[in-house]
Amino acid sequence: MILIVDDDPSVAASLSLLLRQEGHECASAPDARGALDVLRSASVDLVIQDMNFSRQTTGEEGLALLRDIKALRPDLPVILMTAWGTIGLAVEGMKRGASDFITKPWTNAHVVQVVGTALALARSTKSPALASRRELDARLPCADIVGEEPKLLAVLELAARAAPTDAGVLITGESGTGKELLAEAIHRGSRRAAGPFVKVNLGGISSTLLESEMFGHVRGAFTDARAHRRGRFALADGGTIFLDEIGELEPASQVKLLRVLQDRTYEPLGSSETQSVDARIVAATNRDLDEMVRAGRFREDLLYRLNLIHLRIPPLRERLGDVPAIARAVLAKLARQHGREESRLTPRAIAWLSSQSWPGNVRQLKQALERAVVLLDSTELDAPALATLAEAEGDVRASSSRPFEELTLEEAERVLIQRCLERQGGNVTRAAEALGLSRPALYRRIERHGLDKP
Repeated sequence: MILIVDDDPSVAASLSLLLRQEGHECASAPDARGALDVLRSASVDLVIQDMNFSRQTTGEEGLALLRDIKALRPDLPVILMTAWGTIGLAVEGMKRGASDFITKPWTNAHVVQVVGTALALARSTKSPALASRRELDARLPCADIVGEEPKLLAVLELAARAAPTDAGVLITGESGTGKELLAEAIHRGSRRAAGPFVKVNLGGISSTLLESEMFGHVRGAFTDARAHRRGRFALADGGTIFLDEIGELEPASQVKLLRVLQDRTYEPLGSSETQSVDARIVAATNRDLDEMVRAGRFREDLLYRLNLIHLRIPPLRERLGDVPAIARAVLAKLARQHGREESRLTPRAIAWLSSQSWPGNVRQLKQALERAVVLLDSTELDAPALATLAEAEGDVRASSSRPFEELTLEEAERVLIQRCLERQGGNVTRAAEALGLSRPALYRRIERHGLDKP
């Protein structure tokens, strides 16, 4: 049963009618005392409560009721109702345990969605945690995210619970941890899987282009607007929109985004016609949004609108036990891509890979293995060759303005051979062994690159 707490009978009646049409049983109370009486005498699954029950507009009454509800039923989801101008009250309420908030006036579709999400999340948290990766894979299509370390499984477990709902998800983690892969897995595991998955890199959109890019524009909206253009939200209708690098959004653009996330409505640039959007929001960032809020660079109300479910992907250094499995998966994929025999890792190579800190996380590990497969003429990758390649990359980064990955294959090979020869004191036999080459093959490369012969 859903309990609606509002001193305005028309509001309570409207919400009750709407939710009953969706199959929910409803009860109502005009004030805090009545609400607590219902909670003590009936089985309530969700509370929707206003923030004021008298002429007061401070919201203290609503916060006090929320406190009493959480004292009586700590796990009971509570949705707050507030006006747009007092969203700050709702944010304070979410800090104190509310599940979500809706603003007045509301749209019926948005209320139904918020209520359905809150109930689904409340049910999912009652299910037992699954211990095995196999069981998680059956619930969440996340095969591209390799690993079985407990920290990763905890994230996948929460993602598996959230995926079937429409809850907004904020994915945080360092660069290269796989935030986009997790967002795609959540989309594929949702009821919107047949709909579009629209990716938006907010860090690459200037504030002057944000409205046109996200909401679209009509012909004549600005000088170069020669035709109507659909925005990213329109393209994501019925599916999921992935807002990557949300922490890069400028303050003025944050307000515009908050509006559409709150009301699920927007106006294309140059148009006065309001359009609605039915899209799930998944956002990601490698920034510390809490710190940005404290510094005044990110809106707190936007953070709470995005942060209904927070998934933090651990960096690779916190799950080094997954490195061997990730490496083998990468090598198998590279073999398919390049149409060649799959490279094998020696035990020493696996130990070396598992001992590195990988500041660039999974992305850096994949790049290191791909360079090794391309540059090392051997189907067996050993630790000395991998270490030499890593040192060569470090030397280039330290001495050149060009990143190692921007070098041509010939340039990278030359650096690798030169570094390996220096490391082996000019001994061609040992250098060839470290690189997985024969002596004649190494001599041919030394001549081709014009290196000094040892």
